[in-house]
Amino acid sequence: MKINLNHPSNKENNKGVEILSIGTELLLGNIVNTNARWIAEQLSALGLNHFRQTTIGDNSERLSQLIKEISKRSNLLITTGGLGPTPDDLTTESIAKAFNQPLFAREPIWEEIKNKLRNKKSYIENLSLKKQCFFPKDAQIINNPKGTAPGMIWQPKENFTILTFPGVPDEMKAMWEESAFNFIKSNFSDGNIFFSNTLKLTNIGEATVAEKIKNLLDLKNPTIAPYASLEEVKLRITTKAKSLSEAKLLIKPIKKELYEKFSTYIFGEDNENLPTVLIKELIKRNESIVFAESCTGGLLSSQITSVAGSSKVFKGSVIAYSNEIKNLILNVPKDLLNNYGAVSEEVAESMATGVKNKFNSDWAISVSGIAGPSGASELKPIGLVYIAITGPNNETLKIKKQYNPLRNRNEIQRLSVNDCLNSLRLILLSNK
Repeated sequence: MKINLNHPSNKENNKGVEILSIGTELLLGNIVNTNARWIAEQLSALGLNHFRQTTIGDNSERLSQLIKEISKRSNLLITTGGLGPTPDDLTTESIAKAFNQPLFAREPIWEEIKNKLRNKKSYIENLSLKKQCFFPKDAQIINNPKGTAPGMIWQPKENFTILTFPGVPDEMKAMWEESAFNFIKSNFSDGNIFFSNTLKLTNIGEATVAEKIKNLLDLKNPTIAPYASLEEVKLRITTKAKSLSEAKLLIKPIKKELYEKFSTYIFGEDNENLPTVLIKELIKRNESIVFAESCTGGLLSSQITSVAGSSKVFKGSVIAYSNEIKNLILNVPKDLLNNYGAVSEEVAESMATGVKNKFNSDWAISVSGIAGPSGASELKPIGLVYIAITGPNNETLKIKKQYNPLRNRNEIQRLSVNDCLNSLRLILLSNK
């Protein structure tokens, strides 16, 4: 019987889906839980309501109790982890125990495991592997094409179905794509999909953004949700529709309004970041770029070179950490260094000019500052950063930033890199 998890008129069938991640290593922080995120994305693509994620350690009693609780509040439970041959792999037996059901050996599965391990006799002789062959009597098996631990699809009670997967991401994804996706789509999806489009903004605070869009935050379909990180604010627009084309039509007027409100702050969408946007624009212009870095220590160069194809525009950089290198390599005059200091507008400008000439580039960015926690003075506190950008016409934009001195070294470096890239983006935008 097909269950529509999204039907508003059926309270019992409107409980939604829950993800349960099992493993003490997750609770200890030894492993990042990427499985839950990936499954959540798949559920969105199927248009399913997903209200809760839970992580629990390898304890059979607590696991059984939690599964009982989940069975009362959800229609579909997806678990990852705890399906292997070791003593702490307790998922299947704990699920069966929660509903007072015995486990039965599936001999064909044991034969499949032995076939998969036919070149590893020592493993075949290890009878603990046979633990992976026991399931409730009426459970449907989910084949594992990349490992030995199969999963199961089991309905222990009316309106409640469990799908189990191993914790190894590659195995879980392969099982999902081979079996689980079609099962869930056929039995639980109402044919709708969730579609999200994320706009990325920088150089503006989350509170300011939220204030400007407060009239949009109460929308039901599409919905808008702001998220903030150190360098950017994301506006995720999500809609539910019958098709991708319908979803895009629904969010189109919202996107238009957001672009009108934040035209200079929006630098990209979805998987785009400042380096990818800049490289794309510089390739289009057939222009090159170089860097001279001091306080960022190569982080600016690293950001650019993390993008495939950056070699088409990025010629190289000089990490001029000492005054000696600033003078010898970038030709920053000693008088400037002595009179103004390395952290100054004058030296930053000279660094940009020097590296531009050294590499014969169209654009050059330099950055010099005090990232802390030491090296500051009353006149030059932690967080003081100077940026200089020189372009094809040899005009230089000089920027002074004073970041919060309470920020740590890494944060000040990241903010400096972000302002270097965003400042160039704005220059290029104004010259279109």
